[in-house]
Order: sequence, then structure tokens, then C-alpha cells
Amino acid sequence: MRVESFLDTNVLVYAAAGKGPDEAKRRLALGLLESEDFGLSAQVLQEFYVTVTRKISVPMTPAAATEWLEQFEAFPCLPVDSALVKTAIVSSVRWGVSYWDGAILAAAEALGAKTVYSEDLADGRTYGAVRVCNPFR
Repeated sequence: MRVESFLDTNVLVYAAAGKGPDEAKRRLALGLLESEDFGLSAQVLQEFYVTVTRKISVPMTPAAATEWLEQFEAFPCLPVDSALVKTAIVSSVRWGVSYWDGAILAAAEALGAKTVYSEDLADGRTYGAVRVCNPFR
């Protein structure tokens, strides 16, 4: 299973809940969902659920968040297993990023993605075979 790009959690959150002052980000995120050949990881889906049901100003109900998750099932999703955890640790140490960002980079590379869309990692930086692009800049 190979994809062109990988979407970080913040892209999904903006697509689902980026209203009001984040409306421009919501439109950009929805555009990525519609136009990109992308993959996800179980970590991204977990983070999405927690964020939209607990951390945003107007949280979604669990049912609404689950509806979004069901839509994401149409795209390749890398499971988190012990091999990915170990690769994420190596990525974290090698690139000097958090474990969680290392896991994003490891999952993207495992799916063959050339680009990770994220606002959390350094825009334009290449980590191994993966380049980060902040679509909200």
C-alpha cells in the first residue's frame, strides 16, 4: 500500500471542526482531503478522536466524531505495532522530534508517502525520504 502523502491529525481536525476563525484552514484541509492520494495511521485517528471530542472549543459528540472516522476508513491506514513504535523511536532520536512526531514520520515513510501535511513539524524540512509541508502557511 503506497500513497503520495500523509495527513497529520491537525489537518483532519481543521477539516471537521475548523469553523469561525479557522474557516480558511478548514477549506484548505477539506481541499487536501478531496485532492490528495493520502494515508493515515491509527495514531492520527486516535488523536483526531480525542481532540475533536475533548480539546476544541465546541467538542463533537462521540457519535459525530465516529462518523468522521468512518469516512476516513476509505483511505489507507497504518496500524501501530511494535515495529512502528521502534521505528518511531529511532526517528525521534535521529531528527530530534517528539516520539509522536517520530511516529508520524515513520508511518508516512512506511506508506511510501513523499509529503507529510502538518503544521506541527518544520515546514519544508526533509526527514529521510519524507518532506513536510504546512498547508496553512
